This record gives sequence, structure tokens and C-alpha cells, in this order.
Amino acid sequence: MAGEVSYLEIGTKKAESTRHFFEQLFGWSFYPMGNKGEGWFQTPSVKAGLHGNDPKPQFFIFFSVPNLELAIARVKELGGETDEPGPDEPGFGRFCACRDPQGICFGLHQPREN
Repeated sequence: MAGEVSYLEIGTKKAESTRHFFEQLFGWSFYPMGNKGEGWFQTPSVKAGLHGNDPKPQFFIFFSVPNLELAIARVKELGGETDEPGPDEPGFGRFCACRDPQGICFGLHQPREN
């Protein structure tokens, strides 16, 4: 597996406030999508999604894998846990939230093939 950071997700209580903060701090371009204030930033190296109404504000890191199903099986084989993988998201690919045996949260991301 590659394991390169391929995507970030920012969960926040108030998406519009967080959007403004990171636009001003880093100058990231923002692309609205979904609910008010939600969408994604284009950072210099990866996309960073932004969603609101998250009770536990956090950055969630996703690692690139060439085959999501094989990577999920490997996480489970090593004692970790996974959620059900999500559907193919246009322009992004497929995602799955995971936890290592101690509960550390991370995600797997199979980028969309061009």
C-alpha cells in the first residue's frame, strides 16, 4: 500500500467560520458544495474537505490506497476496525473511515481513476 496523504477532511461546528479562517490564514481557494458553508479547499498539495455540524471539531487524514477493499481487509487483519466504505464521490474517489487497534482514527482513500 502507498500510504501517501491524499485527502484531509475538516470537521467543524460552524463551516462558514472555519472556511473564512483558513481562507485568510493560508489563502486556500474554496469550492462550495453541499450545505451552506461546506465544500472543499485546494491546498498546495491535496484537497481538504470542509463540513459543519461536527460535535468534535477535528482534522481527519486520509491515506491513498490503490484498492480500497484490499486495504480494508488488511486493516481488519491487523486488528483495526473500519466503517462501511462510501460510494464513489465525483472528482474525489472512494473513502472509508478506520481505527487502529487503540482507536486512532484515520481514513483510506482510493482516488478516482482518470
